[in-house]
Amino acid sequence: MAGFQKNLWAPWRMEYIAGLGPHADGGCFLCQVITKPEEDEQHGVLWRSAQTLTLLNLFPYNSGHVLIAPLAHRAQPEDLSDDELLALMQRTRDVKRVLEAALNAQGFNIGINLGRCAGAGLPDHLHVHVVPRWSGDVNFMAVLGDVKVIPQSLAEVRRLFLAKAAALGLQA
Repeated sequence: MAGFQKNLWAPWRMEYIAGLGPHADGGCFLCQVITKPEEDEQHGVLWRSAQTLTLLNLFPYNSGHVLIAPLAHRAQPEDLSDDELLALMQRTRDVKRVLEAALNAQGFNIGINLGRCAGAGLPDHLHVHVVPRWSGDVNFMAVLGDVKVIPQSLAEVRRLFLAKAAALGLQA
């Protein structure tokens, strides 16, 4: 059937797309979350420390997709102090450990996208992505339908993460 096109309606994605442009107040979403600790639950914040913010990606690639950002609004690794860079990597290590235990993750994609052309949706505030992976997590939906299925709610992942972090003695 020539010209047939399948549509996948995902109106929730508009919030993400709209968020890629400049914010009305000129700030970035990470800085906005940093300044509103009273809204941590709705923003999926997992941990706050003296130098980092750790939160669930509200538009995840996979269940348990976490972002770790320095509190300082900096675009490049070289813009961070040695202490900030160390804190960012230590938090990345801790997040990986908790996700491995809480979600039985079998592998991870961990990285930083620097610049829009490298995939950074927020190029001005450096952040680390920690994405848990499992054998077979790419299934027919992704291969045939170009659709990714996220099997857990953000609230459930947050609950599991915080419980396992406490059990492991890891806190912000």
